[in-house]
Amino acid sequence: MLNVLYLVHDLADPATRRRVAMLRAGGAEIALAGFRRTEQPIHEIDGIRPIDLGATADGKFAQRFVAVARAAMGLGDAFRSLGRPDVIIARNLEMLALARRANAFFGVDIPIVYECLDIHRLLLRKDVIGAGMRAAERRLGSAASLLITSSPAFLREYFVPNGQATAPSLLLQNKVLELDDDRQSAIAPAAAPAPGQPWKIGWFGALRCRRSLELLSTFTRRMEGRFEVVLRGRPARSEFKDFDATVADEPFIRFEGPYRNPDDLAAIYGEVHFTWAIDFFEEGLNSNWLLPNRLYEGCRHSVVPIAMRQTETGRFLLERGIGLLLEEATAEAVEALLSDIDAETYAAEQRRVTSKPSETWICDRDDCRALIARLAGLARPTVTARTVESMA
Repeated sequence: MLNVLYLVHDLADPATRRRVAMLRAGGAEIALAGFRRTEQPIHEIDGIRPIDLGATADGKFAQRFVAVARAAMGLGDAFRSLGRPDVIIARNLEMLALARRANAFFGVDIPIVYECLDIHRLLLRKDVIGAGMRAAERRLGSAASLLITSSPAFLREYFVPNGQATAPSLLLQNKVLELDDDRQSAIAPAAAPAPGQPWKIGWFGALRCRRSLELLSTFTRRMEGRFEVVLRGRPARSEFKDFDATVADEPFIRFEGPYRNPDDLAAIYGEVHFTWAIDFFEEGLNSNWLLPNRLYEGCRHSVVPIAMRQTETGRFLLERGIGLLLEEATAEAVEALLSDIDAETYAAEQRRVTSKPSETWICDRDDCRALIARLAGLARPTVTARTVESMA
């Protein structure tokens, strides 16, 4: 059995639980350590008791730097009870630094995997700070045996042109994890609303885009109740002046709190007709390149996605002939896209989504086993030439 040490920047992130579940389903034994962005310690994740490296705060980079430095100095005590892992996976740049420190602690050359599912804005700055961050990533990344990322645009637009990684790359998309042996062949789609009832747009997951909230506010007010927006997930409150007050003042937008992934996905997507697969948080950069969780979640549950055309998400949808694509980010453009929707046109859009094979949207046990096999192969000698693989 492959022993994996998984180092994460936020134990409370739902993506942590999903990746742990995927690794375990593939047959690996997992030791988990990381920081948390909660006041209280997290005692269990998918049956594993994590090693708590301390609390960090979203957006407070100086504090995170100090926390990483402190954790690096105390790593010996934190990891004293651990056996030597076969592979170390480091989620995000700060954990890559700790992975190298862990390698020194264990005293052997353990393969390191750099898992990068977002390109942070600090890495994309054009000033001396950005240059320094990229230099640090190149130096730390030189020890990695594999780079895991979730969108081909991250490789095409950032890692390859900037020379940020020399390791082979594995494309591991943000698909819905479904581990039931009897996989559902189809999920009943939501029906068009009854006459007089609103169409509903679901914006679920990491809620960090102030511009999206402003745009949806203007649009729903213009439509005077014909459309409603349902928000669910974890708001990045540092990105909003006052998230709760702002949403409370909106007559056609409501926040329904966090949800469990994947447990609640069928229920929450079954309540909406469209998925807001748009993010302007780092417009022109990371937001243009990512393929978000909500894209796969919504389509898996027969919900029609809305995306910006000139983004990787738009490109993904265009290639598959599904979804609704905005040309510009204005309330008028959203109104032009949606105002003529009726039961017949919606059913046609929905059929395009449901016509795609389920493998487009989900990750199953075979995919989990394939990932573990790939990780197990890192212990063997590898060629130096860059390769890019995909678990599409």
